[in-house]
Amino acid sequence: MTTARLSAYVPDHHDASDAACRGFQPVLELLGRRWVGMIMLAGRRGARRFGHYRAFADGISDRVLTQRLRELEQHGLIERQVIPTTPVQILYSPTARAVELMDALQPLFDWTARNPGVFGSPQ
Repeated sequence: MTTARLSAYVPDHHDASDAACRGFQPVLELLGRRWVGMIMLAGRRGARRFGHYRAFADGISDRVLTQRLRELEQHGLIERQVIPTTPVQILYSPTARAVELMDALQPLFDWTARNPGVFGSPQ
């Protein structure tokens, strides 16, 4: 689009405000991090223990899984529960906020399924 066309562009009611776009950018960056989607999906499908998440995200290292679980916990998307048994048990579960986010993303998942190969995924 040329500069002249940009200056003539008038957004309609479907366009997000600049502030909304800036607020949404951190969400996209978190979700775009490697393994985050798989970890969230694992939690949504019932994974609770570290090993369950690791098995679901085949190929993830323990270090990266630990890092991603901590990031998701910091953002209020994963809850970490320590059970003081011998040995100590640590359980992870998606928060209500994470479930709401996954529900909000469902149309994007559906669009991706209808448009295979658009972003390099197998057809």
